[in-house]
Amino acid sequence: MQQAIRKPKEKPVLFVVRAAVIAALYVALTYAGAPLAYGSVQFRISEALTILPVFTPAAIPGLTVGCFLGNLGSSLGPVDWICGTLATLLAAILVRLTARVTVKGFPVLAPLFPILCNAIIVGAELAILTLPEGFTAWGFVTMAAGVALGEVTVCIVLGSLLWLAIHKSGRAAFLFGPQLAKR
Repeated sequence: MQQAIRKPKEKPVLFVVRAAVIAALYVALTYAGAPLAYGSVQFRISEALTILPVFTPAAIPGLTVGCFLGNLGSSLGPVDWICGTLATLLAAILVRLTARVTVKGFPVLAPLFPILCNAIIVGAELAILTLPEGFTAWGFVTMAAGVALGEVTVCIVLGSLLWLAIHKSGRAAFLFGPQLAKR
């Protein structure tokens, strides 16, 4: 599993720089769309970046750090900083591990993991922290569905468009390194 996440051929400095750029993009997009980025139905444009672990393992720490910093703007405080970040970390790892599962070259499972991880983890978090009656099965289903709705829109539509733009532009090797972009 370790080798699927980070290949030793990449120079450590380039890995850190790529991760930092991805983190900065995630934070900037989250704060730029702040009114829509928080709440029970989230259209967090930065979640489109969750397709990037398909191209580079540097996206895993990049998305994780970016999500943590983006969640500092959440009204739910430390619980969201931790739970939201863990959901993104888990999703990014799963995207990377299944990047080679493709249909006509497209990594079909990649958009699904951010949707599922966030719906379950963030949905539970919202059900526990925001519902006046506390956590209930129906409250969880409602919150998970709301989170999933936003994630489906962003990850499937915008994430797929981002993948297509990077893939078709021929710039994946330039952006993510020649040994990493062959996906």
